[in-house]
Amino acid sequence: MPVYADLLEDAVDFHDDLVRNIKGIRTSRNLFDDLSDDRDDQMVAVAAESADRLPSDAPLLTRPFDYGAVITYPFEALNNQGTRFSDGLDYGVWYGSLDLETGVYETVHHWHEFIADSYPREDREITGERRVFHARCDAILIDLRGKERRQRRLLDRRDYRYPQQLGRYLKEQNQNGLLVRSARSRGTNADLFTPGVLSRVRDLCLLTYRVNPARDLVRVERRPGRKWLEFRPSSLR
Repeated sequence: MPVYADLLEDAVDFHDDLVRNIKGIRTSRNLFDDLSDDRDDQMVAVAAESADRLPSDAPLLTRPFDYGAVITYPFEALNNQGTRFSDGLDYGVWYGSLDLETGVYETVHHWHEFIADSYPREDREITGERRVFHARCDAILIDLRGKERRQRRLLDRRDYRYPQQLGRYLKEQNQNGLLVRSARSRGTNADLFTPGVLSRVRDLCLLTYRVNPARDLVRVERRPGRKWLEFRPSSLR
């Protein structure tokens, strides 16, 4: 029996919406206007790109963002990018939250980490746009809420080795997913190992993130130009 078996005592019959926060744009853009000024040429390029696009029964679930030929599937580990409950080698995980703000804190952290690594000395505002939607989840989920008091490594903000081992075990046991407290806020995340438990995708809102890498402050807008949340990304590390 695994040493973390005592964490898996509780499960919940979950039937509710989850909040998914992904990269997006507020205004649609013509992907091919830099190739030709002729509108007919642009439409031919759009048709050619669409003809080669991989089909999906639920694109908002299986294709989080699609700019031209760039297609991302959260349940497939295409880029070997490790996450909290997957080492990124054999399977992917769909991450959502029970509320909007928790998803904001999670995504701001990862976005700001990328910016800090890429443009640490830039003294200017960098803007990121996000698309947020609801997805219905109907599944039996392992309930790890409160278990972080027993096993603090569940919420380690830097070292993911322990939750990745747990995630692999749950995936091998064909579990649907889990509920766990967010490592970046007091909210709850839902981490799913199978797409079959998700349905009824609906848009919730668009967000804009604004940060100056030389300053420790992020502003989040639901309406363009109007502050909704503001906090220091260093508090999420």
